[in-house]
Amino acid sequence: MSVEASDLLHRGKLARNSLWISFLLLGIVSMGWVPRIPEIKDAIGLSNGAFGFVLIGSTFGSITGAQLAGRLMHTFGSQRTIFLGVLIMPAGLAGMALSTNAAALFFTLYTMGLGYALIDMCYNYQGTVVEKILGRRYMSSFHGMWSAGAFLTTVIGGLITRQVSPRANLLAIAIISVIAYLIAARFLLSSAIDGHKGEDEHEAKIPFFGKSVMPLWLLGVGLLASLVGEGAASDWGAILLRDEMGYEKGVYASAFASFSLAMIVSRFLGDRALDHFGPARLVKLGGYFGGIIWGVAMAIAIPLSATHSTTALVIVNIGFIAAGLGIGPMFPAFILAATKIPGIAPAVAISRVGVIGIAGFFFGPTVTGIISQFTNLSIGMIYPVAMLILSGYLSRGIKTLTP
Repeated sequence: MSVEASDLLHRGKLARNSLWISFLLLGIVSMGWVPRIPEIKDAIGLSNGAFGFVLIGSTFGSITGAQLAGRLMHTFGSQRTIFLGVLIMPAGLAGMALSTNAAALFFTLYTMGLGYALIDMCYNYQGTVVEKILGRRYMSSFHGMWSAGAFLTTVIGGLITRQVSPRANLLAIAIISVIAYLIAARFLLSSAIDGHKGEDEHEAKIPFFGKSVMPLWLLGVGLLASLVGEGAASDWGAILLRDEMGYEKGVYASAFASFSLAMIVSRFLGDRALDHFGPARLVKLGGYFGGIIWGVAMAIAIPLSATHSTTALVIVNIGFIAAGLGIGPMFPAFILAATKIPGIAPAVAISRVGVIGIAGFFFGPTVTGIISQFTNLSIGMIYPVAMLILSGYLSRGIKTLTP
């Protein structure tokens, strides 16, 4: 092995280790406010519908960030773009802690969504390059670390709700994460070796609509459909258990904790599962079985909670576990498929699919809130269940690009 190849392999391993830590941090920061959602919602005095509209701020921010990420990565490299994102996202989380009205919460959610999309797109791009350098699948395990961070922050956040205020909780996460983010980012692949300079310029300039980008739309909508379920589980799971099923503080965080734990398992097993089943088949199975079991479990547990609260709690969490297992490998599968589209720079393809897909993570809860305002949250949760099943159907977009 030449000195250059040996050095590249060493840098690839350092970047792999940094990505494991970085995705863990991303999960902690992005989901840090989930256990405190009911308190923040009540403190500002928002109805389900109003809260749903406020969540649009995250949608707009994520769309802006994902759209910018592709061009910034292609021009300046992914590592430099990450340094920008890791300053913006924690600022949004800190802003949430200080918000006293709907407008302020909307703006801070926009800021957080913007930073999140910048970081997430860059991490995913770095992940695809690391896989090429090391010759192994790692993408699903990277996302497994994100889920581990989300689970950790949800469980700890649920346990400390009685002792620590939402403001102190979120400010602490924001301050600590900035320091950790900046340290981890120093070990990622530099702009000299992340591949962005070697791509043809015309591959970075693609239309938003047209026949040439139809594969991106198919992948993007499939990713969106899966992330609608993920966003609903995170933003509405605790409220569902509290308002519709009558569980108290601490207990109502169990839904997203169950969901996150299931995602951790499926994502750490995901690299092997992707090789065994193939990306398209794995997404299909996850969408169909995860969506159906999730929907049936909620349909049984919600009315049952009035008379058999313990049994209902177990059943509803089984549903959230099924959804987590199904959704877990979907993001890595759709992102990896995007990098295989001929004639489009991988960094740009990932970001374009992200523009379409990641918006579902933020916009999905808004739609759920609107439906809930006119009906109730039990009916509103039908929407993410249906979208998860749709994601399984759209696995055909992956099948056309992977063997």
